[in-house]
Amino acid sequence: MIKRAALLMLLSTGSVCSALASHLPSLTQEGLQALTLAESSIALNSAAGPKNQTPGVAELYRKALIEGGFPLEAITITRIDDTAYMTLHWPGEDASLKPLVIMGHMDVVAASPSDWTRDPFTPAVEDGYLYGRGASDMKMSNALAITALIHLHQHGFRPHRGIVLALSGDEETTMKTGRILANKLKDASQVLNLDVGGGTLDEETGRPLFYAWSGAEKTYADFDLTTSDPGGHSSEPRARNPITTLAQALLKIQAHSFRPELNALTRSYFLNAARFTTPRLASAMRVFAEAPDNAEAVATLRAEPSLVGAIGTTCVVTMIKGGHALNALPQSADANINCRIFPGHSRSDIIHELTAVIDNPSVRITDRSEGSVETQPSPLDGPFTMAIARATHQAFPNVSVFPSMSSGASDSMWFRQKGIPSYGASPIFMKASDDFSHGLNERVPLSAITPGLHYLLSLIPDLSDN
Repeated sequence: MIKRAALLMLLSTGSVCSALASHLPSLTQEGLQALTLAESSIALNSAAGPKNQTPGVAELYRKALIEGGFPLEAITITRIDDTAYMTLHWPGEDASLKPLVIMGHMDVVAASPSDWTRDPFTPAVEDGYLYGRGASDMKMSNALAITALIHLHQHGFRPHRGIVLALSGDEETTMKTGRILANKLKDASQVLNLDVGGGTLDEETGRPLFYAWSGAEKTYADFDLTTSDPGGHSSEPRARNPITTLAQALLKIQAHSFRPELNALTRSYFLNAARFTTPRLASAMRVFAEAPDNAEAVATLRAEPSLVGAIGTTCVVTMIKGGHALNALPQSADANINCRIFPGHSRSDIIHELTAVIDNPSVRITDRSEGSVETQPSPLDGPFTMAIARATHQAFPNVSVFPSMSSGASDSMWFRQKGIPSYGASPIFMKASDDFSHGLNERVPLSAITPGLHYLLSLIPDLSDN
C-alpha cells in the first residue's frame, strides 16, 4: 500500500497539460480533471422535472470512473421516476469490516436563465471562479471526490475496509433516493457526507480561518396553514375573510421566537468560531454558549442570518396563495410554513406550539413533511474527529477544526435514523460571501480545488483504515 504522504506528493507534482493551463497555472493535472468534470456536470440540468438530466450526470460520473480504472461491474446506476442514484463499490482488503460510505447528491435546485447574469447551465470560468447551478452545491465536491478516488486507485491504494461512493438524485426535492441508499447501505460503518460542512476563508485576505464539520442537523418540516369560508360578492365585505385570517396567523408566527437551545455541537461551534468574528458577535457567542437564556446574547445572534438557525427552531412562511377571483370574497387561503427543528423535538411538538401561537381554530395546520425524519446527533468521539483534523491540516496546516450543527437537511438524516454515524465534511474551502447555493449566480472559487484534493486524499484513506 502506498503511503498517504506519497499519494499527496504525486498530486502536488502532477503536470498541467491543458488548453486552460496558461489561465490556471496553479492547478495540477488532477485539479484540471476535477474542474473539467465539474464543468461537464454543471452543463447538465439536473433539476427535478420533465427534462431532468440527473441520469446523465450519473452516466458522466460512471464514464470518468471507468476511464480512471474502476471496473464496469463496480458501478450501478438505478433509475427512479425522473431521476437516478449511483453507487461505486470498492472492495476492502478485510471483507468482514463494514464499509465507509462517501455521500453526495447529483441533483440541483431549479434555476431560471432569465434571472441569472450567466446561463445557469453553461459553466463559465471567470475571475478565479467557476459559475453555474450546482457549482458549490455540490458538483465541484462530487468532482473532487471522484478525482480523488481515481487518483488513489491508479496509484496503488487498497482500502482496508470497503468504500462505497453513493450519490443520490433528489436531495433537493423528495429525498427518496437518499432513503433508498440508506436502506441498501444499512451495514455502513459511517458516512462521510460531502454536502455539508466546509472550510471558511477570511473575507479580506483569503487566508483560512477554520474548518467546521457537521455532526447533526435540524429536522426539515413543511406545514400547510389553511383557512376557508363560503365567500361571496366583493361588494359585500364581512368580518370573516380567509386571507385576512391567514395574514393574522402569519404575523403571529413571524413575531414568535422559539426557545433558544444548545447542544454539545453548537456549544463547541460558538466557543470556537467566536475567535474569528467581530468583538460584539464574539461576546454574544461566548455568553450564549454558557447561558442560552441571556436575552441580549440571543437578540444579537438572532440578528445574524448565518447564526439564527443555530440557536433553536425556526419557522418562516415560504409560499402563500388565496382567493379565486378579483371581484369575489376569498373562499380559501393557504400558506406553507417551513420549519427547521432543533434536535430533540418532534414535528408534532412544533405543530402544537404553532397552534397555540395562532390561537384560532379556523386555521388548520397539516404536516406535509413526508420526506423528512427526526434524528439525533452523531457521536463526537471516535476516529472521525482525528481523521478530519489530519485531513484539514493537509489542506491548510494549523487551521482550527471543530464541530458544528447544520441548519439545513441532508441525506445524512436517513443514515442517522438507522443509527449509522454520519458527518458533514465538504472538501470546499471558501469565503462566506461566495456562498450562493440555491441562489442566483452560484459559484465556487477555483482556489478550493487543490486544497480540496489534498484534504480528500488524506481523509478517505484514513477513514478506510479505521
